[in-house]
Amino acid sequence: MSIVTVQPLTGLDRRLSYTFERALPFGTLVKVPLRNRECLGIVVETAPDAPSRLKSVNAVVYDWPVVTPDTLSMAYWMQRYYACSLDSVFETIIPAVVRQEGRFRYEKVLSITKVLTEAELEVLQRRAPRQAEAYQALLGGPLVKSALVHERGIGEGILRALVEKGLFLETERSVDRNPYVDEAANSERVAAHTPLRLMHEQETALDSIFSSLDAGVYRTHLLHGVTGSGKTEIYLRAIHRVLEMGGDVVFLVPEVALTPQTVGRLQSRLELHGLSSVVWHSSLSNGERFDAWHALATGKSSVVVGARSAIFAPLKNIKLVIVDEEHEPAYKQSENPRYHGRDIAVYRAYLNKAVCILGSATPSLESLYNVKHKDYCLNRLTKRVDDRQMPLIHIVDMKMERLKNAALLSRTLASKLFDRFERKEQSILFINRRGYSTSLLCPDCGFVATCPCCSVALTFHRQDDLQKCHICGFSERAPQCCPQCASDKIRWRGFGTQKVEDVVQKMLPKARVVRVDTDSTQKDALRKTLADFRAGKIDILIGTQMIAKGLDFPNVTLVGLVDADISLKMPDFRAAERTFQLIVQVAGRSGRGDKAGEVVIQTCTPYSDPIQFAKRSDFDGFLEQELEQRKEFHYPPFRHLIRHLFRGHNQEKVTFVAEQWVRTLEASLPEKIEIRGPAPAPLEKIKDFYRVHVWYFTPNVSQTLQKILAIRSKFTSDPDVIDVFDVDPVDLS
Repeated sequence: MSIVTVQPLTGLDRRLSYTFERALPFGTLVKVPLRNRECLGIVVETAPDAPSRLKSVNAVVYDWPVVTPDTLSMAYWMQRYYACSLDSVFETIIPAVVRQEGRFRYEKVLSITKVLTEAELEVLQRRAPRQAEAYQALLGGPLVKSALVHERGIGEGILRALVEKGLFLETERSVDRNPYVDEAANSERVAAHTPLRLMHEQETALDSIFSSLDAGVYRTHLLHGVTGSGKTEIYLRAIHRVLEMGGDVVFLVPEVALTPQTVGRLQSRLELHGLSSVVWHSSLSNGERFDAWHALATGKSSVVVGARSAIFAPLKNIKLVIVDEEHEPAYKQSENPRYHGRDIAVYRAYLNKAVCILGSATPSLESLYNVKHKDYCLNRLTKRVDDRQMPLIHIVDMKMERLKNAALLSRTLASKLFDRFERKEQSILFINRRGYSTSLLCPDCGFVATCPCCSVALTFHRQDDLQKCHICGFSERAPQCCPQCASDKIRWRGFGTQKVEDVVQKMLPKARVVRVDTDSTQKDALRKTLADFRAGKIDILIGTQMIAKGLDFPNVTLVGLVDADISLKMPDFRAAERTFQLIVQVAGRSGRGDKAGEVVIQTCTPYSDPIQFAKRSDFDGFLEQELEQRKEFHYPPFRHLIRHLFRGHNQEKVTFVAEQWVRTLEASLPEKIEIRGPAPAPLEKIKDFYRVHVWYFTPNVSQTLQKILAIRSKFTSDPDVIDVFDVDPVDLS
């Protein structure tokens, strides 16, 4: 008997000891008794000579570990840094299908056990022709039973009879549920397996990364390369070097839309060496998730490609962590634990003494700040591959345009769309807003249709004649007259992807126009659409931020930003940075092949700093100005920001509790921690919850949170008011 130390997955912060008949590997998922119930736990230690008074482990769930030692260390760090429960951290680290005892998928395989002579086969053909047909089908080798039944129409009774006669042997084998084995996935693979010729800047950056890999020490490299500069080729070569060293790789991308193309490129290289990668993101089925986790935990695969949660993959020998488009807000988790995938990636690389590559054409100010203050290594790529020119950018002032043209698309953008279609080149139109119209207004009484559960206007979706809330999902039939005064003069204002699609289709009726947003694309539809666009089956692609970054389409020569001002209107100190990043990223989809590209930016604020800097591709100029403003107001990255959010169904209670809390806090916290608020959140009501937030500015998160939580534990709140902490928030709405 052995002593098994277990970390219960029930929010209990301390470890418990149990007995088991043998030693268990670290990270094994077990069932253990806890008080009067049974719970799951993770084995963190095993020792011999167990005393008899300890309770015993009830069952071992899997014979392979579900977590690694470094992920357990990350769990405890996340609990402290993000001020969340340990239970919520483990729920994030260990997928639900793994905790719920997922199962493998099996298929039955038939093979011939007795070879018939020609005479015996003739007899079988006369007496049982269908049995003879099944026998002849298996002469070429074993076949899956379901294929014989469904494709050849051979009944299961016939196959059962052959098994009973001893002619066939029926066995079972496990089947990997791979989400990237269909035609759409194959079309995204890179045709040429041979690595591309590197430019001088790429070679310099790669030598720097190889030096860190060969040294076997932790180092973070910020790969700042303009769009189309060949960052992906550097990633692929670094991955190949790590796999040659026997290490494991985590490759993070911000959007599921980028995963098929990344996987296609990666697998086209790995298959040359008999290696495979695992895909991980939220669109996978439970079966696909379970098989992927098993492949990583057992060492069957050494590379995982996926969205932010892929950083928790149970790889045992991580030597390289890549975060592509590291500036993206999508890496931040919006629910507890509110972790940032990029920061967790850096920390996991640190725990494993691995190299972390943060790649982007528009790095976040936080990462650039860390180049100076945390010794990140900066590698610059200032030119596109093969010295291709950056796209020519045109700015259209929509205030002036609408004096002569009331259309949604400017004359400049419309004429260039016509021109590209005639030349059989492709175009992308970007509008970061779903739906057909953004609000309903009655000019007689001033009524605006708003969500009953959230403080936002309802968006009209003409496709199903509904007005919807994009936050809580509320929907209702679009009215024909004003619900308040019954006037028939109601007007739909604003526009989204559906209206842009409608306008473009009427303007170019022969063009193949496809819209890409969360309303039009499901799990596999998005992959198929992107594959069709790459194959030239689509002329114009209209989409939201799902198509704004990372994707590479060589035949795209025109990109249009229909409304570049959307992100500038947000009440967020990062609004200028987000706008600049978005424009540069979207513009970077143009001219990535042999043909020159153009970009048309439609805006009502043509002289705003983000738009002017983006037009000149002047990242350094924008960086200098933005950092100067941030420093003046002591905003991140010069200090950390902690957002404390209070929410409840009663607005007065939420406001009262937040005010009482701030008074309590101001009397106890040191002066160097700045408190702002309480104030209503920009989105004051979401899903029937009223929201008030408080901001804390601090030079040190851990020390500040420790003091705040100590005060919080003694503070008497209202049970109807919920409060949560968001450390280093990226969404202040």
